[in-house]
Amino acid sequence: MTRMLARLALSSYRWIGTAVYPLVWGYLAARAAKGKEDSARRQERYGHASAPRPQGPLVWFHAASVGETMAVIPLINEVSRRGIAVVLTTGTTTSAGVAAKRLGSNIVHQYVPLDFKPAVSRFLDYWEPDLAIIAESEIWPMTMMELGQRHIPQVLVNGRLSDRTFGRWKKRLWLADALFENLALVIAQSEADADRFRTLGALPVMVSGNLKVDTDAPPHDNYALKHYRQQIGDRKTWAAISTFEGEENAAGIVHRALKQRTGLLTIIVPRHPERCDAIEAMLTSKGLTVARRTRNDPITPETDIFLGDTIGEMGLYLRLTEVAFVGRSLFAEGGQNPLEPAMLGCAILSGGNVQNFRDTYQMLAKNGSAKIIRDVEMLAKGVNYLLVNDEVRRKMIDAGQETVHEMRGALSATIRGLEPYINPLTVKARLQPRSEN
Repeated sequence: MTRMLARLALSSYRWIGTAVYPLVWGYLAARAAKGKEDSARRQERYGHASAPRPQGPLVWFHAASVGETMAVIPLINEVSRRGIAVVLTTGTTTSAGVAAKRLGSNIVHQYVPLDFKPAVSRFLDYWEPDLAIIAESEIWPMTMMELGQRHIPQVLVNGRLSDRTFGRWKKRLWLADALFENLALVIAQSEADADRFRTLGALPVMVSGNLKVDTDAPPHDNYALKHYRQQIGDRKTWAAISTFEGEENAAGIVHRALKQRTGLLTIIVPRHPERCDAIEAMLTSKGLTVARRTRNDPITPETDIFLGDTIGEMGLYLRLTEVAFVGRSLFAEGGQNPLEPAMLGCAILSGGNVQNFRDTYQMLAKNGSAKIIRDVEMLAKGVNYLLVNDEVRRKMIDAGQETVHEMRGALSATIRGLEPYINPLTVKARLQPRSEN
């Protein structure tokens, strides 16, 4: 009965999607107007290819946004090294930029087709992937069903399920089972994530650890780093990174509370740079002087806030400080990835809403490299304490880098899990060298 119900629900999803498919152009046009879609490549979202398919075996990687893209880059490089062609799809313009910068001509990048049968079928008909590798928690019913019907193996890597996502699926186990049975393999970040995937009907499931730990430290512009370090001089700095609404205001409050005692410079890097005009207006209304990266504003002794309003330069901003508050944790829920500040030598502060990165924070906190704060007052006290206590700050930094080292190994574990799917393609690629049509 439950299987029949699942088939009925998925069939309805398919036909409803087909019916509304012609109307989606308005949605994409609105997103393009906000800079969230690449207008010149909008047809890719309908499954129309904008590049030739390489000959020989091909693996389709999908990574939703910047974090997922960064996580699978080492895995993509390993597959490409074996002579297997790769088409990488992402869902955001920022992740497309990361792919272009970090992978270049080694892969073909396309925007992910919308999860409607016409778009997905058109995409699969053209690219004919031998294997689909999906990052983290991207579950798209139509895409999964189409891959399953074509008997194309689907592997979820670096898999994780947030409390909210797991709760939603658990209420619909009959539907989850019908979808997750299409996955040939799930490679989960943690045992907790693995148990959740098994509960939802995925088999087999293995644990690798977090691929994001095995990525290189975020790159930076050497000239810009030297330039800003010279301008900052011996001023104390701290950074509030990946911030969401309310957290920039909190950073401004902390700055005003501490700047008289420390000559402080505060670095704010919002998760969504398009909010920076409003953030600057809010900060200046509080009497704070703001310098912005995109304007190449100099950091003078009078500058209160350095606003990091660019994409892909977290490596620069974090190298300008040794204390970092990681956002989406104080006034928003879920948390953001604390591994980059740990890699780059920052003592870490965070609010308590870190459900999406619970295991990572537990390891960092256990080793003494991250502290959880409850409110803005506690954040100000934490920042001040770390800025004036060099030994404590250094111990937290060392603990964070040791923790990252201990957590490494996810890439090799993931490759081992993928060997049954990749090895035949490696042999095929050697027999049929890659070239473009």
